[in-house]
Amino acid sequence: MPLIAGHDIHVVRKGAGAPAVMVHGALVRQDAFLPLANLLDHQTTLFDLPGHGRSSDWDNTSEYQALVARIAATLCNGPVHLIGHSFGATAALRIAVERPELVSRLTLIEPVYFAAAKGCAAHRAHTLSFRPFLSAMLSADETAAAAIFNDLWGDRLWQDLSPRRQAESSHRIHLIVAGAAAIEQDADGITSPDRLSALEMPVTLIRGARSPAIIQAIHDALGASITQATDHVVAGAGHMLPMTHTDQVAAIIRAADPETA
Repeated sequence: MPLIAGHDIHVVRKGAGAPAVMVHGALVRQDAFLPLANLLDHQTTLFDLPGHGRSSDWDNTSEYQALVARIAATLCNGPVHLIGHSFGATAALRIAVERPELVSRLTLIEPVYFAAAKGCAAHRAHTLSFRPFLSAMLSADETAAAAIFNDLWGDRLWQDLSPRRQAESSHRIHLIVAGAAAIEQDADGITSPDRLSALEMPVTLIRGARSPAIIQAIHDALGASITQATDHVVAGAGHMLPMTHTDQVAAIIRAADPETA
């Protein structure tokens, strides 16, 4: 298991073809991306984020999004097709902005860069919907916080999850807070129009038609500044669409990328 950015990182490589790196979202593991990876004609590198799967725990000091971005960037062997979902997509966008030489093509599946949509009605609704989660975390009730978060963003209700899945989510829920400042405040200005407009690689945005309204607002904000961005909507899908609507997501990626078509 390689040591990257001070953390033991579980890395998996699959397939053959043009290189791709996939960055999964919070509270899942790299294997959640495997069905999608298997549908793309790429030599794909996947990894477990710190605190997830078989990777070592987060060190509790590194800024979490920056840490994930450093790890993913280390795994980029020259220009790659960088694919991210949810929080992983925010780290992928950060790499594209800060290290564009590493990214030949960018696919962002519902990047939860809430800061990009500040000031709109959807952002205000998101802030209100997240207050019970923050209250539970402040009360150190990680199980309640995990249940609230899951019912906002998961593909199944908390009550329908197995006890093992509930326990894993509760154990990792502090990582949502660890990554919150970067995506809610964006102090580094990753989503500023000036930095986004400088991106030269093709960018594919993919979202579910049933996802929270804040996602469309984020996509609209990113698409307004990224010259080569295209936005795609998967009918009937919610936030976890890479896992629930894998075939449709793969078809969009393959159609957008001539190297996988």
